[in-house]
Amino acid sequence: MNYKHLKYFYEVFTLGSIARASKTLRVTPQTISGQLTLLEDAFGVKLFQHKGRHLELTEAGEFVLERANTIFQEGGELEESIQQFSEQDRLKPFRVGVSDLVPKSIVYKLLEPAVKLSPPVCIICTEGKLNNLLEKLNAARNRMDVVIADSPLPVEMHGNGVDHPLGSSSTSFFVTRELRKSLTGSFPQILDHAPMLIPAEGSAVRRKLREWFSQKKVKPRIVGEFDDSALMREFGQAGAGIFIAPTALHEVIALNPEIECIGQAEEVRVEFFAISAAKRLEHPAVTAITKHAQDWLQKD
Repeated sequence: MNYKHLKYFYEVFTLGSIARASKTLRVTPQTISGQLTLLEDAFGVKLFQHKGRHLELTEAGEFVLERANTIFQEGGELEESIQQFSEQDRLKPFRVGVSDLVPKSIVYKLLEPAVKLSPPVCIICTEGKLNNLLEKLNAARNRMDVVIADSPLPVEMHGNGVDHPLGSSSTSFFVTRELRKSLTGSFPQILDHAPMLIPAEGSAVRRKLREWFSQKKVKPRIVGEFDDSALMREFGQAGAGIFIAPTALHEVIALNPEIECIGQAEEVRVEFFAISAAKRLEHPAVTAITKHAQDWLQKD
């Protein structure tokens, strides 16, 4: 099979006709038609069928298209990776997946040692849902070096990855000074019936938070649930309700003079993990991150 033949096939499908593909590829329609014939002969099946003036994929063609997408994606990644051998000044990539439930300020502090590595690396961050990130972590040829999460590797994925505990932080409660004026009582009773912003379902800290509310016999009025910690913080800083954040970020949040901390829940601890793929050499940046994070988070 010729890679170029597969490219012609893909362009014909994408553009809808041989004529359009010939203009894009700057070759004659006869050339493309001939290359497609060679590809079909190599496979021993028809990939296209005529329907009026249009070309449609056969069942075999749909199967080839699906595999072609994977081949072109991996080809692009190979082309990107191989450049490190031809460009001496090119930094080695360090691909990091970040769960959208981990506060962005925490992420920077955790990754800070990787920024200072020698030789330096190029940090490529991708944010998303934990399960989606872990799929990339364990995909063929490992498209991700490490995933930063607020929970360890799911049970069903044990054996496919390695947890690196980074440490934990207690949880603090923050509110705007304006909203604070309308609240009465001391902490934690001040939370009772107060407007509250909490993480959405799926967050590791949500269950602990609910249990803590029950133990303290307070029932906040939940006015917002967020699967993005940064968005929750924005709403909180706008005065929509009391919001939570790891105590490790207290100094960062306190830079805003309109925000004050009204209390801390030592029992509601947020844990952080670096998850790397099994059966591969550990990236030096993962070691640097793990060592630094444990010292930093223990200061909480």
